[in-house]
Amino acid sequence: MKAARFLFPVLALASLAVAQPLTVGWQTKLAALLPLAAQPAVLMERRASLSLVDLSLRVMNVGGDPQALNQVMASAQRGEMPAYNERLGISKKEFLSYLVFQPTLASTSRTLRLAVNRDSNRVSFGDAPGMNGILKGVSIDLRTGEMRGPEGFTAKATSVAPSNAADRLLDVRSGFQWNIRGNNAGTGNGVRGVLNLLQLSSGDIILSYTRTSMLHSVTTTGELIVQYTR
Repeated sequence: MKAARFLFPVLALASLAVAQPLTVGWQTKLAALLPLAAQPAVLMERRASLSLVDLSLRVMNVGGDPQALNQVMASAQRGEMPAYNERLGISKKEFLSYLVFQPTLASTSRTLRLAVNRDSNRVSFGDAPGMNGILKGVSIDLRTGEMRGPEGFTAKATSVAPSNAADRLLDVRSGFQWNIRGNNAGTGNGVRGVLNLLQLSSGDIILSYTRTSMLHSVTTTGELIVQYTR
């Protein structure tokens, strides 16, 4: 089948909400959102789900066969690619245009304890089973909001604006974001990454770090997404 409209958006969690300057009282908020030592968390993963809401509305509007539509919906719920049925009342070309995969964030049902050291001034991350070294050596200054990575570079925190738009992956109430960039040819160190600390409307917290890191000219790429409650 030619590449029709099967869209798997490559989303960084950076695109979940709009970054803004820090607001008054941000230090207290930051300290309350960051994990505690040995914080229990659920490992999350990106998935793609088939969105057929627009297709359902279109078929109903043209008087298509409800049974044919139900067959399409049932296939999608089973994780199968729905087959075209002319009884839907639309052309095959139009049918394919509605088969759009939407990104979602889902629990893996795997739990872990985050390796975290914190005092009144700084939160530092280590490594533990399930963390895969993604956050190892990352620290956040609770006074300035500055993030520092093991590569030797830093990034300033920005606030994240609330967003519950339909095209967004999460219903974000507030949070923080760090965009870290750096390269040093002399040391062979570099980094390009985005760290998000997001509070959802449910009260849960999402911590995610997506990065490409180079230490002593050895490059690794990884992502960690966890959810927890403080």
